[in-house]
Amino acid sequence: MYTPIDVTTNRATNRAIIVDDEEPGRVMLRYALSAQMNWTILGEFSNVASAREFLNAHEVDVIFLDIQMPKENGIGLARSLSNLDKPPLIIFVTAFNAHAIEAFEVHALDYLLKPFNTLRFIQALARADEILTERRGYAEVLRSYAHREEQAAKSVAGNNQYLQQIIARSVGEMECIPISEVLWMSSASNYVELHLEKRVVLHRMTLSAIEKLINPQDFIRVHRTTLVRIDQMQQIKVVGDGTYSLTLVCGAQVAVSERHIPQVRGFFKA
Repeated sequence: MYTPIDVTTNRATNRAIIVDDEEPGRVMLRYALSAQMNWTILGEFSNVASAREFLNAHEVDVIFLDIQMPKENGIGLARSLSNLDKPPLIIFVTAFNAHAIEAFEVHALDYLLKPFNTLRFIQALARADEILTERRGYAEVLRSYAHREEQAAKSVAGNNQYLQQIIARSVGEMECIPISEVLWMSSASNYVELHLEKRVVLHRMTLSAIEKLINPQDFIRVHRTTLVRIDQMQQIKVVGDGTYSLTLVCGAQVAVSERHIPQVRGFFKA
């Protein structure tokens, strides 16, 4: 835990804590907040348990909260805080966007995707200021959001529901991309390149993570770096010793690893 000042700080400032299991994430938020007027960081926490212990003893206005953390994730903390009469505001800061962005945009709360830009961060702080002034209905909104997340997670885990759209965020804008319009996907470090009919969209998510959320009857992995829509597969051919190339209906050609060739060939059998 990091505590830059005594927790008896002037109430004129917005009192915040940061909860993220990754140190770079905490450092990023620390520097971003330190550049803003009227914001004070009371503490930084690498796990939900230590953050909850702090919250039981101190009043906090805003929590900058990651979602994917070991043992207990940020949704668990949000769910427990929603039972309070005056819960602290929550701004999720995460690399994952499933199920949350639209809820927070509609209700004037916020959900920042890493890495965020300065303008987007300032907008989030402005929204928090507005909510801190009013406070009306926030507990109800938070309870509704936490319930949605829980039900969505259960649906995905039970294979009853798959990701239908992706909210891709770039500087100053967000775009809703239906999964049905994605022809194939390729990995680019911690990002995924979504290949559409006439363009490519970069989305902050790993290929392995997105593979768990999409319907396996629609997409197939053909390489450690590539997922393709099954109905896009047109032709498979050998291009070298243990090397294969898959031609898609859209005209793209992607590599197929030897590990995945048996499954790919299975779709070409009558």
